[in-house]
Amino acid sequence: MNRPRLFLVTPPQFDADDMASKIEQAFTGGDVACVLIYMPGASTKAVQDTADKLVPVIQAGGAAALVYRDTQAAGRSNADGVHVDASLEDVKLAVESFQPERIVGTGGTKLKHDAMEWAETGVDYLFFGKLDLDERVKAHEKTIAGAAWWAELFETPCVAMAGNALDTLPEVAATGADFVALKDAVWTSETAISEVVAKANDILEAHPFPEVQ
Repeated sequence: MNRPRLFLVTPPQFDADDMASKIEQAFTGGDVACVLIYMPGASTKAVQDTADKLVPVIQAGGAAALVYRDTQAAGRSNADGVHVDASLEDVKLAVESFQPERIVGTGGTKLKHDAMEWAETGVDYLFFGKLDLDERVKAHEKTIAGAAWWAELFETPCVAMAGNALDTLPEVAATGADFVALKDAVWTSETAISEVVAKANDILEAHPFPEVQ
């Protein structure tokens, strides 16, 4: 697929059965590359119990199921991978433990040098944007700048965190990021989830990657 793909991030708190239903609705709207089960601060048991319910649903929809930070829960729930952003050492350990069978992603670095250093561990993607900040209507300027810089210069795929309004999505897609992350735009919208995903895919279709000369 020669254009950015959707990378969905769950809210930090949710009911697992309700979220499973919402994820199923998302898949009826079109292409979704992966879903990150984002439960910061939750216990390993809580993350694993939730992942046990959501991972099969995500995988049945044809997407990769990723677990935030908790490598133990990710492994036990048969998730497709893990997103680790606590420290460089944690990233290195995750890469050593999970690859090549599973995905390891990272992000949240503040400096370009750190982003390059973390990518050198061999991660599968680098995430631009802060998962723990309240979302704005538009993507943060630093997210746009970081993703555009990365997409132009480096081979490791990158994810750019969008804002919570779909009409601001073209700016994010235009960075050339391989994936565009959506959170509140999907789960808190008054529009049906399937329609949100369908509209997001239409926007991404309009932003194909430039042809390599």
